[in-house]
Amino acid sequence: MNQIARTERASSKRRAFSWVWRFAVLAIILGLLSTIIFRATVTDLFHIDSNSMQSTLNPGQSIAVDRRAYRDAPPQRGDVIVFDGRGSFLPYARASFADDLLGALSLTGTGSKYVKRVIGVGGDTVECKGPHCQITVNGQTVEEPYIFSGDAPSEQEFSVKVPEGRLWVMGDHRSTSKDSRSLLGASGGGMISVDRVVGKATDIVWPLDQRATIR
Repeated sequence: MNQIARTERASSKRRAFSWVWRFAVLAIILGLLSTIIFRATVTDLFHIDSNSMQSTLNPGQSIAVDRRAYRDAPPQRGDVIVFDGRGSFLPYARASFADDLLGALSLTGTGSKYVKRVIGVGGDTVECKGPHCQITVNGQTVEEPYIFSGDAPSEQEFSVKVPEGRLWVMGDHRSTSKDSRSLLGASGGGMISVDRVVGKATDIVWPLDQRATIR
């Protein structure tokens, strides 16, 4: 009887361990799925690894991206956005349905993602004429307090009409930023499709001592 009892106790322990293990695996899977769904539909994270948006955003920071921001209205002038550069900043890269699906689920890296500021929206005429020129939109000078200290609004002259459904974007660190100005002769003219916008950059969330609202 003792041997039988010991066998039964061992079997009971194995069943209990198996149940705990299965519960732990299920909890991990559910947690991962919840995180993926949250990042794909509510708030995503984006890591800053270039200086093109200084001093608004600096290398090493991580920002929150609101994926719901443009469900009812398109991006507005002055918004800081994260977008997929395929077809614009990466003019000859084309995304497949699988690529778009994985990107929407936050399962792909940030190699094709960019963060810039919206300067012109569909229908706008954006210009910069003359050395150290001021940016104008529809003939009105744009006040840009966010430009990196010591930078001119643009060293490059340009005059563009932004098509409907497109955006003219620039980095805040104008002297180092590769943005819409750099791609005027490329496919799409450096202007990104509204459909490729991931969301609005809302907050710096890391490092903790640099947490701030993005303006």
